[in-house]
Amino acid sequence: MKAAHYWHCFVGIQTREWLRFWQQRTRFASALVRPLLWLVVFAAGFRAVLGISIIPPYQTYITYETYIAPGLCGMIILFNSMQGALSMVYDRELGSMRVLLMSPLPRPFLLVTKLLAMGVVSIGQVYVFLLLALLVDVEPPLWGYLAVLPALILTSLMLGALGLLIATWIKQLENFAGVMNFVIFPMFFMSSALYPLWRMNEASPWLYWICQFNPFTHAVEAIRFSLYLEWNPMAFGITAGVTVVFALLATTGFRPQRTKILGGKPA
Repeated sequence: MKAAHYWHCFVGIQTREWLRFWQQRTRFASALVRPLLWLVVFAAGFRAVLGISIIPPYQTYITYETYIAPGLCGMIILFNSMQGALSMVYDRELGSMRVLLMSPLPRPFLLVTKLLAMGVVSIGQVYVFLLLALLVDVEPPLWGYLAVLPALILTSLMLGALGLLIATWIKQLENFAGVMNFVIFPMFFMSSALYPLWRMNEASPWLYWICQFNPFTHAVEAIRFSLYLEWNPMAFGITAGVTVVFALLATTGFRPQRTKILGGKPA
Protein backbone atom coordinates (compact mmCIF):
# COMPACT_ATOMS: atom_id res chain seq x y z
CA MET A 1 0.00 0.00 0.00
CA LYS A 2 1.25 3.45 -0.96
CA ALA A 3 0.88 6.70 0.92
CA ALA A 4 -1.70 7.86 -1.64
CA HIS A 5 -3.96 4.93 -0.70
CA TYR A 6 -3.85 5.91 2.96
CA TRP A 7 -4.56 9.53 2.06
CA HIS A 8 -7.56 8.70 -0.14
CA CYS A 9 -8.99 6.50 2.61
CA PHE A 10 -8.44 9.25 5.19
CA VAL A 11 -10.17 11.87 3.03
CA GLY A 12 -13.03 9.50 2.20
CA ILE A 13 -13.78 8.69 5.82
CA GLN A 14 -13.58 12.35 6.82
CA THR A 15 -15.89 13.39 3.96
CA ARG A 16 -18.44 10.72 4.76
CA GLU A 17 -18.57 11.74 8.43
CA TRP A 18 -19.17 15.38 7.51
CA LEU A 19 -21.87 14.41 5.00
CA ARG A 20 -23.59 12.32 7.65
CA PHE A 21 -23.36 15.21 10.08
CA TRP A 22 -24.83 17.60 7.49
CA GLN A 23 -27.76 15.24 6.92
CA GLN A 24 -28.41 14.98 10.68
CA ARG A 25 -28.68 18.64 11.61
CA THR A 26 -31.00 17.84 14.52
CA ARG A 27 -28.05 15.99 16.06
CA PHE A 28 -26.07 19.24 15.93
CA ALA A 29 -28.86 21.15 17.67
CA SER A 30 -29.34 18.50 20.35
CA ALA A 31 -25.58 18.40 21.01
CA LEU A 32 -25.67 22.13 21.85
CA VAL A 33 -28.84 22.08 23.96
CA ARG A 34 -27.26 20.27 26.93
CA PRO A 35 -24.21 22.54 27.41
CA LEU A 36 -26.19 25.71 26.71
CA LEU A 37 -28.77 24.65 29.29
CA TRP A 38 -26.00 24.25 31.88
CA LEU A 39 -24.35 27.51 30.86
CA VAL A 40 -27.46 29.70 30.86
CA VAL A 41 -29.91 28.10 33.29
CA PHE A 42 -27.99 26.02 35.83
CA ALA A 43 -25.09 28.44 36.07
CA ALA A 44 -27.49 31.25 36.94
CA GLY A 45 -28.73 29.26 39.93
CA PHE A 46 -25.32 28.00 41.05
CA ARG A 47 -23.48 31.29 40.61
CA ALA A 48 -24.31 32.59 44.09
CA VAL A 49 -23.58 29.24 45.75
CA LEU A 50 -20.36 28.28 43.99
CA GLY A 51 -18.14 31.31 44.03
CA ILE A 52 -14.84 30.66 42.27
CA SER A 53 -11.61 31.89 43.88
CA ILE A 54 -8.42 32.72 41.99
CA ILE A 55 -7.09 29.38 40.80
CA PRO A 56 -4.88 28.50 37.83
CA PRO A 57 -5.13 29.17 34.94
CA TYR A 58 -7.20 32.24 35.87
CA GLN A 59 -5.47 35.42 36.97
CA THR A 60 -8.43 36.95 38.77
CA TYR A 61 -11.84 36.08 40.18
CA ILE A 62 -14.13 34.59 37.56
CA THR A 63 -17.82 33.91 37.13
CA TYR A 64 -19.19 30.40 37.39
CA GLU A 65 -20.06 30.50 33.67
CA THR A 66 -16.42 31.11 32.84
CA TYR A 67 -15.32 28.19 34.98
CA ILE A 68 -17.71 25.58 33.59
CA ALA A 69 -17.32 26.52 29.90
CA PRO A 70 -14.26 24.21 29.35
CA GLY A 71 -16.06 21.39 31.15
CA LEU A 72 -19.06 21.85 28.88
CA CYS A 73 -16.73 21.66 25.88
CA GLY A 74 -15.67 18.28 27.25
CA MET A 75 -19.35 17.35 27.68
CA ILE A 76 -20.01 17.94 23.98
CA ILE A 77 -17.13 15.67 23.02
CA LEU A 78 -18.12 13.04 25.59
CA PHE A 79 -21.70 12.69 24.40
CA ASN A 80 -20.74 12.81 20.72
CA SER A 81 -18.05 10.17 21.22
CA MET A 82 -20.51 7.74 22.79
CA GLN A 83 -23.09 8.37 20.08
CA GLY A 84 -20.39 7.94 17.46
CA ALA A 85 -19.37 4.61 19.00
CA LEU A 86 -22.95 3.39 18.70
CA SER A 87 -23.16 4.45 15.05
CA MET A 88 -19.82 2.76 14.40
CA VAL A 89 -21.22 -0.54 15.66
CA TYR A 90 -24.18 -0.26 13.29
CA ASP A 91 -21.79 0.63 10.47
CA ARG A 92 -19.66 -2.35 11.35
CA GLU A 93 -22.56 -4.78 11.08
CA LEU A 94 -24.78 -3.23 8.42
CA GLY A 95 -23.07 -0.24 6.84
CA SER A 96 -19.85 1.22 5.49
CA MET A 97 -17.47 -0.11 8.14
CA ARG A 98 -18.35 -3.65 7.11
CA VAL A 99 -17.09 -2.87 3.60
CA LEU A 100 -14.22 -0.72 4.81
CA LEU A 101 -12.81 -3.45 7.03
CA MET A 102 -12.49 -5.67 3.97
CA SER A 103 -9.91 -3.31 2.47
CA PRO A 104 -6.19 -4.18 2.60
CA LEU A 105 -5.48 -1.14 4.78
CA PRO A 106 -4.51 -1.96 8.38
CA ARG A 107 -7.46 -2.15 10.74
CA PRO A 108 -5.85 0.17 13.37
CA PHE A 109 -5.43 2.86 10.69
CA LEU A 110 -9.09 2.54 9.66
CA LEU A 111 -10.35 2.72 13.23
CA VAL A 112 -8.14 5.64 14.27
CA THR A 113 -9.12 7.52 11.10
CA LYS A 114 -12.78 6.93 11.93
CA LEU A 115 -12.24 8.16 15.50
CA LEU A 116 -10.46 11.25 14.19
CA ALA A 117 -13.32 11.95 11.76
CA MET A 118 -15.86 11.80 14.58
CA GLY A 119 -13.59 14.00 16.68
CA VAL A 120 -13.35 16.67 14.00
CA VAL A 121 -17.15 16.91 13.89
CA SER A 122 -17.27 17.22 17.69
CA ILE A 123 -14.60 19.92 17.67
CA GLY A 124 -16.63 21.93 15.17
CA GLN A 125 -19.56 21.82 17.59
CA VAL A 126 -17.29 22.89 20.46
CA TYR A 127 -16.23 26.02 18.57
CA VAL A 128 -19.86 26.90 17.83
CA PHE A 129 -20.60 26.52 21.55
CA LEU A 130 -17.66 28.78 22.47
CA LEU A 131 -18.95 31.44 20.09
CA LEU A 132 -22.41 31.25 21.68
CA ALA A 133 -20.79 31.42 25.13
CA LEU A 134 -19.62 34.95 24.27
CA LEU A 135 -23.24 36.02 24.77
CA VAL A 136 -22.92 35.26 28.50
CA ASP A 137 -19.53 36.96 28.82
CA VAL A 138 -17.33 33.86 28.58
CA GLU A 139 -14.42 35.52 26.80
CA PRO A 140 -11.14 33.57 26.72
CA PRO A 141 -8.12 35.18 25.04
CA LEU A 142 -8.38 35.31 21.26
CA TRP A 143 -5.34 33.08 20.81
CA GLY A 144 -6.91 30.61 23.22
CA TYR A 145 -9.31 29.45 20.52
CA LEU A 146 -6.32 28.21 18.54
CA ALA A 147 -4.24 27.02 21.50
CA VAL A 148 -7.06 24.77 22.73
CA LEU A 149 -7.23 22.80 19.46
CA PRO A 150 -4.60 20.14 20.40
CA ALA A 151 -6.37 19.53 23.72
CA LEU A 152 -9.70 19.14 21.93
CA ILE A 153 -8.22 16.67 19.44
CA LEU A 154 -6.59 14.64 22.21
CA THR A 155 -9.80 14.59 24.24
CA SER A 156 -11.88 13.51 21.25
CA LEU A 157 -9.47 10.66 20.50
CA MET A 158 -9.45 9.51 24.13
CA LEU A 159 -13.23 9.52 24.50
CA GLY A 160 -13.78 8.09 21.02
CA ALA A 161 -11.41 5.21 21.79
CA LEU A 162 -13.23 4.63 25.09
CA GLY A 163 -16.57 4.51 23.26
CA LEU A 164 -15.19 2.09 20.70
CA LEU A 165 -13.72 -0.07 23.47
CA ILE A 166 -17.11 -0.27 25.19
CA ALA A 167 -18.91 -0.96 21.91
CA THR A 168 -16.44 -3.70 21.07
CA TRP A 169 -17.38 -5.75 24.12
CA ILE A 170 -21.13 -5.07 24.12
CA LYS A 171 -22.82 -8.14 22.64
CA GLN A 172 -26.33 -6.69 22.46
CA LEU A 173 -26.96 -3.21 21.12
CA GLU A 174 -30.10 -2.99 23.24
CA ASN A 175 -27.78 -2.78 26.28
CA PHE A 176 -25.50 -0.15 24.79
CA ALA A 177 -27.59 2.87 25.84
CA GLY A 178 -27.65 1.73 29.47
CA VAL A 179 -23.92 1.10 29.54
CA MET A 180 -23.35 4.45 27.83
CA ASN A 181 -25.21 6.30 30.59
CA PHE A 182 -23.34 4.29 33.21
CA VAL A 183 -20.09 5.65 31.72
CA ILE A 184 -21.10 9.18 30.70
CA PHE A 185 -22.66 10.50 33.89
CA PRO A 186 -20.05 9.27 36.41
CA MET A 187 -17.25 10.53 34.16
CA PHE A 188 -18.86 13.93 33.81
CA PHE A 189 -20.11 14.57 37.34
CA MET A 190 -17.07 13.09 39.10
CA SER A 191 -14.65 15.45 37.39
CA SER A 192 -13.60 19.09 37.52
CA ALA A 193 -16.06 20.01 34.77
CA LEU A 194 -18.63 21.63 37.07
CA TYR A 195 -16.69 22.46 40.25
CA PRO A 196 -13.05 22.83 41.31
CA LEU A 197 -11.44 19.79 42.87
CA TRP A 198 -10.51 21.72 46.00
CA ARG A 199 -14.21 22.12 46.74
CA MET A 200 -14.70 18.40 46.23
CA ASN A 201 -11.82 17.76 48.65
CA GLU A 202 -13.51 19.92 51.28
CA ALA A 203 -16.80 18.06 50.85
CA SER A 204 -15.52 14.48 50.53
CA PRO A 205 -11.85 13.42 50.31
CA TRP A 206 -12.68 10.00 48.83
CA LEU A 207 -14.74 11.60 46.05
CA TYR A 208 -11.82 13.95 45.46
CA TRP A 209 -9.52 10.99 44.79
CA ILE A 210 -12.07 9.40 42.48
CA CYS A 211 -12.11 12.66 40.52
CA GLN A 212 -8.32 12.64 40.42
CA PHE A 213 -8.29 9.14 38.90
CA ASN A 214 -10.99 10.06 36.38
CA PRO A 215 -9.25 10.62 32.98
CA PHE A 216 -12.02 13.02 31.97
CA THR A 217 -10.87 15.36 34.77
CA HIS A 218 -7.43 15.69 33.19
CA ALA A 219 -8.91 16.12 29.71
CA VAL A 220 -11.06 18.99 31.00
CA GLU A 221 -8.06 20.57 32.73
CA ALA A 222 -6.03 20.31 29.51
CA ILE A 223 -8.84 22.14 27.69
CA ARG A 224 -9.19 24.74 30.45
CA PHE A 225 -5.49 25.59 30.68
CA SER A 226 -5.03 25.65 26.88
CA LEU A 227 -8.03 27.90 26.39
CA TYR A 228 -6.42 30.44 28.71
CA LEU A 229 -2.93 30.09 27.20
CA GLU A 230 -1.45 28.08 30.06
CA TRP A 231 0.46 24.79 29.87
CA ASN A 232 -0.50 21.89 32.13
CA PRO A 233 1.96 19.06 31.41
CA MET A 234 0.38 16.61 33.87
CA ALA A 235 -3.10 16.98 32.35
CA PHE A 236 -1.76 16.56 28.81
CA GLY A 237 0.49 13.66 29.79
CA ILE A 238 -2.25 11.69 31.56
CA THR A 239 -4.76 12.35 28.77
CA ALA A 240 -2.25 11.25 26.12
CA GLY A 241 -1.29 8.12 28.07
CA VAL A 242 -4.92 7.09 28.62
CA THR A 243 -5.64 7.75 24.94
CA VAL A 244 -2.89 5.36 23.87
CA VAL A 245 -4.10 2.65 26.27
CA PHE A 246 -7.75 2.96 25.19
CA ALA A 247 -6.79 3.04 21.50
CA LEU A 248 -4.61 -0.07 21.78
CA LEU A 249 -7.30 -1.99 23.66
CA ALA A 250 -10.02 -0.89 21.25
CA THR A 251 -8.14 -1.62 18.02
CA THR A 252 -6.74 -4.97 19.14
CA GLY A 253 -10.07 -6.14 20.59
CA PHE A 254 -12.21 -4.99 17.67
CA ARG A 255 -14.04 -7.86 15.97
CA PRO A 256 -16.12 -7.33 12.84
CA GLN A 257 -19.13 -9.40 13.99
CA ARG A 258 -19.14 -9.45 17.77
CA THR A 259 -22.40 -7.60 18.34
CA LYS A 260 -25.91 -8.97 18.07
CA ILE A 261 -28.33 -6.81 16.11
CA LEU A 262 -31.96 -6.81 17.25
CA GLY A 263 -31.67 -10.00 19.23
CA GLY A 264 -29.84 -11.99 16.56
CA LYS A 265 -26.79 -14.13 17.13
CA PRO A 266 -23.26 -12.86 16.58
CA ALA A 267 -21.48 -14.46 13.67
